[in-house]
Amino acid sequence: MACVDCFSGHVHTATPTGRSETIHGIPTYVAEPDAGSPPKGLVIVISDAFGWSFSNIRVLADEYAKKGGLLVYVPDFMMGIAMPVDSMETMAAITAPAPWTTTLLYKPVWVFRAIMTAVPWWIKTRISVCQPRIFSYLSSIRTSAPPFETAKLKIGVAGFCWGGKHAFLLAADPSGSRVARYTSSSRSGEGQAAIEPLIDCAFTAHPSFIDVPKDCENASVPLSVTVGDVDMMMKREQIVTMKEILEVKKRGDHEVVVIPGATHGFAVRLDPKDEFMVGCADKAETQALAWFEKHLS
Repeated sequence: MACVDCFSGHVHTATPTGRSETIHGIPTYVAEPDAGSPPKGLVIVISDAFGWSFSNIRVLADEYAKKGGLLVYVPDFMMGIAMPVDSMETMAAITAPAPWTTTLLYKPVWVFRAIMTAVPWWIKTRISVCQPRIFSYLSSIRTSAPPFETAKLKIGVAGFCWGGKHAFLLAADPSGSRVARYTSSSRSGEGQAAIEPLIDCAFTAHPSFIDVPKDCENASVPLSVTVGDVDMMMKREQIVTMKEILEVKKRGDHEVVVIPGATHGFAVRLDPKDEFMVGCADKAETQALAWFEKHLS
């Protein structure tokens, strides 16, 4: 189950500058590089519990597009079943210090309200429900004409909290998910197009529901992870194990960056008035953009 920090945080005041359209049957927020700049690659953002319409995730997509020169999609993989933004206010009220009268009279009501919101969300957006939808979307992109002029479309994913688990699953590159790239120039056998992974690289910040060590050992596609050392969804021992597996045992192109003092959700739902957390979020953004520059350009 999710932790308190999965539903906590702050809503930012910046206004998204992209547009919304339906892509492969799913509503998708689209952020593009500055006019006249051809994209270096395509990044699919897999959101946290607050979904594709959450202003914070859209503004972050805008940042990736402008700073990284990327075309960025934020699809509604939850199909409208995202946690409501006002859940953050409820969670703040529950966790804030309060007089005993408030604790006895009001907090039980707030807790009940939070449970009645979170449990249906959890059931309707569980991994077994959404994973096929996400893999199908990526498969459609890989096998369709590129959304911009390019000889070979490269695709990255960026997953946050809930979306982090899906980034790990995509990075595992299960053999049954591979497809032939649209007008692939790589050939094998008797003129048949070679099948390839759905993505070229993955990045995730403070992922949730990670099975350590299994998900780490399954990683095949280049994977970059950033996590705080006080993350409620991952014990420090698990973080150490994850880093050892991805960076040492597997000896592949993977990295795990641990940010001291950072809590769960820092890359998306940080308090903009907290200079330390702003710095943590900036580090995560810089890490993601460097990873996409390396693998998509």
